[in-house]
Amino acid sequence: MYALGLTSVDETKEVEGLISMHPELTSELNSIEKAMESYAMAHAVEPGKDLKQKIQINLDTNSNINNYETTTKVYSISPFWKWAAAASIILLIGSSILNVVYYTKYDKVNTALLESKQELIAQNDKLTKMDRELNVLNRDMTVVQSKYSEPVSLHGLPAAPDAAAKVFWMKNTTGEVYLDPSNLPEAPTGMQYQLWAIVDGKPVDGGLIVNTKKGNKYQIQKMKTFGKAEAFAVTLETTGGNPTPKGEMYVMGKM
Repeated sequence: MYALGLTSVDETKEVEGLISMHPELTSELNSIEKAMESYAMAHAVEPGKDLKQKIQINLDTNSNINNYETTTKVYSISPFWKWAAAASIILLIGSSILNVVYYTKYDKVNTALLESKQELIAQNDKLTKMDRELNVLNRDMTVVQSKYSEPVSLHGLPAAPDAAAKVFWMKNTTGEVYLDPSNLPEAPTGMQYQLWAIVDGKPVDGGLIVNTKKGNKYQIQKMKTFGKAEAFAVTLETTGGNPTPKGEMYVMGKM
């Protein structure tokens, strides 16, 4: 009520006396005045274009009255309306504070929900990857342990004496060929290993071997199918491979 100018003379003196004794009340008063000012600015209404003209006419009229005594009647404001006005300001400030508090809570909950969704997506991606790797592992174990799988060891040649690889050939059933290239050296940039089957003394393309990045293990890879073969070999070719071997032969194994 003091900030609104609605206090009586005695009330004004009392408030000012308390302010002088308690500096923290000055800060509180400033906060209330700023809140009222912000509210007034937010709800300000631009005066009509003809207001200036009306004021000027009124001033001109009053200037002609020089010798008349004017009487001003003073109206007092009922204490009820003083309290009503103060209550309205308090409710407005309280409502603004609640809006800020609840918006902050909503924003935090919404952020936490988004983070939970992202974490769930990440976990689903991990599970999908693990499931895929498990399926590949099961397939590899099936290939290795199958009684129809004929293993062929490929040994290192002068280009890479320590290199090795292994072919699993379903010779008497489907003719499918699987290759374990885990003991081949890392393929240089721009190069790729290629499998060859020696059929009737000639090399036949058996498919490209997927390059791996350092730190990752090779997996058994399904290659092209062969009904017959005398041997298998791996050469290092340019990325994308070649219809006939042009690079050095790294490993080879005869039946």
